[in-house]
Amino acid sequence: MIEELHNVGAGGRFSRRTFIRMGAVAAGLITGLERLFSSGSVFAQANTSGLPLPDEPVDVTIKRLFGNKTISSGEGRIKLEMPLIAEDGGNVGITVETNLPASGPTHVSSIYLVSDKNRRPMLAKFSFTPESGKAFIATSVRLATTTDVRAIVEMSDGALYAVSRNVRVTISGCDLPPQS
Repeated sequence: MIEELHNVGAGGRFSRRTFIRMGAVAAGLITGLERLFSSGSVFAQANTSGLPLPDEPVDVTIKRLFGNKTISSGEGRIKLEMPLIAEDGGNVGITVETNLPASGPTHVSSIYLVSDKNRRPMLAKFSFTPESGKAFIATSVRLATTTDVRAIVEMSDGALYAVSRNVRVTISGCDLPPQS
């Protein structure tokens, strides 16, 4: 292949055969490097990147997102609205509204939606700034099965508040089996 590189004409163009060979060599190098660096220690480091693992349990998700912080009850502070029975788990409407401060030194910085029985429990994260005006979201989510759905509000000072509601799902909105 090195000879073929030297035989490139003055126009600087590779033949199709040379191009394909170079691509195959590059693919082989990439595969070899992946195998070389995919030891257990590298895998363990990749798991601490903040990304969910396949089939991550809800308690692991909560720990990954919030560490050992205490999550206080948000009853009276957070209003979570969703249907009691979802005919189609693929499209479940949800709204979250809070009377916690949206501006000032301590304000709502994020709202998380978490489903206890989905394969990947964190459904969504919404971020807010003091300029957002009001901490309110309206969206639709996918639910695998009958489950509790949590709305967790994170304040700019790190304080956490949560409410949850149970939703009965008649038809799964996920094509993969849910957690038990």
